[in-house]
Amino acid sequence: MKRKISVLLLAIGLTATLPIGHLFAQEKKVKASVGADLVSSYIWRGMDCGGVSIQPGMSIETPCGLSFGTWGSVGLEKTDTKELDLYVGYSVGDFSVTVTDYWFSVYDAENKYFKYASGETAHVYEATLAYDFGTFSLACNTNFAGSDYFGKDGDRSYSTYIQATVPFTVGDLDMSFELGGTPAEGMYSDGANITNIGLGASKSISVTDKLKLPAFAKITLNPYTDKAYLTFGLSF
Repeated sequence: MKRKISVLLLAIGLTATLPIGHLFAQEKKVKASVGADLVSSYIWRGMDCGGVSIQPGMSIETPCGLSFGTWGSVGLEKTDTKELDLYVGYSVGDFSVTVTDYWFSVYDAENKYFKYASGETAHVYEATLAYDFGTFSLACNTNFAGSDYFGKDGDRSYSTYIQATVPFTVGDLDMSFELGGTPAEGMYSDGANITNIGLGASKSISVTDKLKLPAFAKITLNPYTDKAYLTFGLSF
C-alpha cells in the first residue's frame, strides 16, 4: 500500500525538484485562482453524492504546464459526506495527465485523514488521461490505490470511468453535453454500463450594474441506476 501511495508523493516530489526559476520563469503568466460553488445537490459522474453543498477550491497553473490544486465539498446536512481532494497535473498541448487524492469523511465513521493502511483508508487515488480534440474532449479516469471497490474474489476492481464532453453555444448560453460510463464492474456499476448522460448550461446573471454571478444548471440521467437529477449552482 505504501508503494502505491508513493506514486502520488513521487509526482509531487518531482515537481519540487524543478528549478524554481524555471517553474515560475514568467511570473506574470502564473495563474492562481480561488473560489467556491453553491450547488442545489452534489451529482458527480451520474452518482448522487449529497444535497445542498458548498464546494470551495483553489489552484495554481504554471507556464511550464504543471498545475496544483485542492477542491472540497461540504453539505449543509451534518449527515452529508465531506470531501477533500488534492491533485497535481501536467498538460502539453491538448493532452493532460492528472493524479488526484480523494478523501471522504462519512458521517458517524472514523475517517482519519492520515490513515493510509489498505482496507482502512478513506483515500482514493485516481489517474486521469485526457485529450481535447477541439470539437470534443475525452477523459479516462482509473482508481489505482486506496479505498477502491473490491469484487467478490477480493481483487481490486481498478474502477474506471470514461467520459466524452462536447461544448457548444446556444444564444448567450455556454452549453455542454457529456456521455460517460464504465467498461467493467467497479464503484460505478456491476458491469459495463452508461452511467452519466448530462446536458449543462451556464451564463452570468446580473445582480447589480457592477456585480455578475456565474450561474449554471444541469440535467443528469443515469440509465444504470434509473435516476434523473436537475441541479442549479452559483459560482463565487
